[in-house]
Amino acid sequence: MKTNFWKKLITVVLALVLSVGSVLSTSSIPTQAAHKKTTIVFWHGLNGPYRKSLDTVVADFNKSQSQYKVVAKAQGNYSALQQKIMAAAKSQTLPVISQATYTAVPDYAKDKLIAPLDSYLGSAKLKGIYPAFAQSSKYQGKYYSVPFSKSTRIMYYNQDLMDKYNIKKPASWEEIQKDGQKLKSKNIAALTFDKSFDQEWEGLAKSAGSTFVDSKLKPQLTSKPVKNSAKFIMNMVNKKEALTAGEDLYGDKNFTSGKSIFYVGSSAGIATMKQHAPKSLKWGTMPLPSYKGKKATQFAGNDLVMYKSASKKEKQGAAAFMKYLISKKTTIKWAKMTGYVPVRKSAVESSEYQNFLKKDPTAKAAVDSLPFGFQSTAFVGFSEFRNDLVSTVDNMLTQHKPVNQALKDLQSKTKTIINQK
Repeated sequence: MKTNFWKKLITVVLALVLSVGSVLSTSSIPTQAAHKKTTIVFWHGLNGPYRKSLDTVVADFNKSQSQYKVVAKAQGNYSALQQKIMAAAKSQTLPVISQATYTAVPDYAKDKLIAPLDSYLGSAKLKGIYPAFAQSSKYQGKYYSVPFSKSTRIMYYNQDLMDKYNIKKPASWEEIQKDGQKLKSKNIAALTFDKSFDQEWEGLAKSAGSTFVDSKLKPQLTSKPVKNSAKFIMNMVNKKEALTAGEDLYGDKNFTSGKSIFYVGSSAGIATMKQHAPKSLKWGTMPLPSYKGKKATQFAGNDLVMYKSASKKEKQGAAAFMKYLISKKTTIKWAKMTGYVPVRKSAVESSEYQNFLKKDPTAKAAVDSLPFGFQSTAFVGFSEFRNDLVSTVDNMLTQHKPVNQALKDLQSKTKTIINQK
């Protein structure tokens, strides 16, 4: 009797154990799977304070939801990022998303590397974005990118030197030229450009009525506005009224060391200026002045693109992250941390951002420049064109190649690039 009792008891216990094990096996594993986050690999070219700010924004997104985890991976600078993207495309090891210039989008789309974002974002998500940013995100009728780290070209000024030499904030580029004539005898330049002045050059040409390549993809590099704008800058440089950065790449060193009163650079450089400018330097910022009676400043910076090779879940996560970045709240935070501009008008007009501008007026020049900002015409082969453009500037500066001949050669090269693509 006792033996039968214990046999029955053991049988019941085993049945219960198996039953509990079955329940665990059918419930705990799916629960774990449901909480497993999809990883979104994000390549970028940000460094220094910008990288730290990006890490903050990524961490905020990861904490804001439980489905996705964005992993940001720095790839060096923007040139290195571009090279690694092309190498990854060949080896089929692309990330889910990356930074990319809007001018790279036509090439990426042609090579079928990136996915259209329309079905993931919805048109409503891009409403309220500044028109120039939204327009440049569109290629062949589809949105292939979203604006993110966007900047304008602005002018930095040295208030102490302005006071010393009785120089006022210039209302026009023509005034800067006159200031340069006066300051030359003092062994100081009115203005410093970066190593290449191509962005300011196209801005002057735009003010005068032309761009380097028009909307119909016809090069305008030998047009009168483009030629005269190049000559205007080259005359200032040749007469020592303006400087270029040379091997320093950026002109902030000339500016912070007192070699020039003004410096034309990116609004994103404000964070670097705060870090590296001497504490004794009294500097400020202003929008670029007019040329031929009109204002124009080139928008620069990077967008975000999503690669076709990503899985469906990765693409959904990438879209969620992009929506987060272009939201009013996040674009304000990003702008306050970095000096990049908010991509939404509602963000610029918000009381939070306006209060920020009152506390940090150096950021005001960038947003004041938004109404007259423009972006270059993007086309397949733009990267090759840009290399030729920068080489043309260098040839005029260091090889003393005559402007007319330099632009005639560039016009021919650009036609070939566009016609071959």
